[in-house]
Amino acid sequence: MTADPPSRRGRWPRRLLRGARTRILAAFLVLLAASTAVSTVALREILEARANERVERYLEQEVEEFRRLAREGNNPLTGEPFGNDVKAIFDVYFQRNVPSAGEAVFTFVDGAPDQRSFTDARAELFTAIRELGAVTAATRGDITLPDGADVRYLAVPVVVGDRRRGTFVVTHDLRNEAREVDEASQVAAGVSLAVLLLASLLAFVVAGRVLAPLRQLTDTARSISETDLTRRIEVEGKDELAEMGRTFNAMLDRLQAAFSMQKEFVSDAGHELRTPITIIRGHLELLGDDPDERRETVELLCDELDRMSRFVDDLLLLAQAEQADFVRIGDVDLDALTEELMAKASALAPRDWRLARIGVGRLQADRQRLTQAVMQLAQNAVQHTADGDVIELGSALQDGHARLWVSDAGPGVPAGERERIFDRFARGSGARRSQGAGLGLAIVRAIAEAHGGRVELEQTPPGSGATFSVTIPSEPAPQALQEVSTP
Repeated sequence: MTADPPSRRGRWPRRLLRGARTRILAAFLVLLAASTAVSTVALREILEARANERVERYLEQEVEEFRRLAREGNNPLTGEPFGNDVKAIFDVYFQRNVPSAGEAVFTFVDGAPDQRSFTDARAELFTAIRELGAVTAATRGDITLPDGADVRYLAVPVVVGDRRRGTFVVTHDLRNEAREVDEASQVAAGVSLAVLLLASLLAFVVAGRVLAPLRQLTDTARSISETDLTRRIEVEGKDELAEMGRTFNAMLDRLQAAFSMQKEFVSDAGHELRTPITIIRGHLELLGDDPDERRETVELLCDELDRMSRFVDDLLLLAQAEQADFVRIGDVDLDALTEELMAKASALAPRDWRLARIGVGRLQADRQRLTQAVMQLAQNAVQHTADGDVIELGSALQDGHARLWVSDAGPGVPAGERERIFDRFARGSGARRSQGAGLGLAIVRAIAEAHGGRVELEQTPPGSGATFSVTIPSEPAPQALQEVSTP
């Protein structure tokens, strides 16, 4: 068992890394990681803001309790209001209030330290806020202790009468709030990371399912060859990928039809060319020295060569029908065109030519191509009628469409052949080989469709002749035509 070459072994990892699935997953991860980082930072900012608001409320609450005591309270020793005795107010406050965890309260009388709470009232904190005993207005701020702890304070002067008699200072250690914010941020980051990993796994699976039609399309396209165009993509849903799958299947249908037509064309063209070539070769091989025999043989060979030339010209015309400049649009007078067609058709063969109707009006079309199509229908009518038989030609313009038709009194077209006679190399069951290669009606259909119209065989009883009509819009169809100026 031979090992795969290094280039093939490394192809799969490179294809995986460069694949759409990997790029989609990478883009998803970048967006999700960025949103997670932004949300984590935003969450931390929100938590810090709320913690600061909570600390401010704690400080304001302690100050408000002290003010209420000073304003409404009585000295328990005398039963009278405190009056100017700030020291008594401070004593009663410390007796009745116990600071919560992280809080500390300090009082100053006439700028000198008075009392302080014993809950987390460290000496370094007292040293840091000692200068606040001399404030003359409410002051708040943050200080950082030597050990790195951040403390927020609110200092309020105590004014009795017109004189500042003391200072009330309440502080709050921010370490507990910072610790809570850190813990909440860590939990949020952990949850976000877990969500990121889970979402990445789900995104990888979902991207694979979403891109499955693309892989199926690639496999289908890789398995298609000239000999097998039957594979199709299984399409489900109504999203863009499903629409792409349906479009790809429609393209394969067109390719399959084109290849089938190409095979039939090559087969039929080979058959049509092989017969005159065989006739020419056979007569050349048997050509003798008799002048009369030579003359007859040359006439026969020239007739076969003319038929081959007409056949090749018809094939070239059908090939040109696929090009955008096959028709050259111009202003056409329908009544003048109808009379011109009648004059040309009546010279084809001795028939009872009749002009059934003349349409009046103007239309945008290719005059030469329309003439070619109607003359082909007239020639087809001649081939299926005898001298003196009636052939009618007519035109009409109504409802935004121009219609030109040719009717004959021949044997008509059997019901089973009404559709196939417009195909290339198709002949009616009673057609003779000398009548052509079966490309005439195919040329007529190509001209009609190039104008955005159609060619039709009207329903008639068997044996009552045939009526072929070409119907085109009076204005050119933009999706089917490309106007080309005459050089």
